Amino acid sequence: MIPRAAKTECAGVRDDALLVRVSAPPVEGAANDALIGFLSMALRVPRHAVQVVSGERARRKRITIAGVSAVQVRALIPIP
Repeated sequence: MIPRAAKTECAGVRDDALLVRVSAPPVEGAANDALIGFLSMALRVPRHAVQVVSGERARRKRITIAGVSAVQVRALIPIP
């Protein structure tokens, strides 16, 4: 995740991980909240289905999404 980007978007794949840019700053969980919102909207799941498992205060995070497989993520999120 890259905070303080010009807009929230998927920026591709880096080291076999999805790279997401979020416009929110990394202050008081705003960037994590923006990431959860982006993923829930892109994957068409409720916000509560997306959780940060680890890396809450780091750029590299582990995310779990209830009811969505890795194959579905690749199919639903447009990766440049």
